[in-house]
Amino acid sequence: MAGNRTLTIIKPDAFNSGKGGPIIAHLEKAGFKFVAARVMRLTEAQATAFYAVHRERPFFAPLVRFMISGKCMPIVLERADAVAALRKAIGATDPAEAEAGTVRKLYAESKERNAIHASDSDENAEREANFFFAEADLV
Repeated sequence: MAGNRTLTIIKPDAFNSGKGGPIIAHLEKAGFKFVAARVMRLTEAQATAFYAVHRERPFFAPLVRFMISGKCMPIVLERADAVAALRKAIGATDPAEAEAGTVRKLYAESKERNAIHASDSDENAEREANFFFAEADLV
């Protein structure tokens, strides 16, 4: 998977306000192919496990609460240099700082309700994809 696949999650704020379709279209226009996708509502245990790397950060508990607040959509995307390309396409975490035309500039409500998650490395992309999808889903 390294290099050409990454994981994104359309977060509850965007998914439940009808912005999922436009975000998907934006990613397709940016050259991403969809490998696997599902709609789900994370349990507290799942959100806690997925974001465990942030456990000691002050935003951890609010992040977990936010991620279990509604349905979300994990997606495995494919494209050359997928991690870097996705991070460029979505923009800065704070939509006020995101470049024009990025997903977060267009669809995020705030730094905390920022519409979309993106893996930050090839290693994390693989780990995160395997968190949500079985190997057979990724073939």
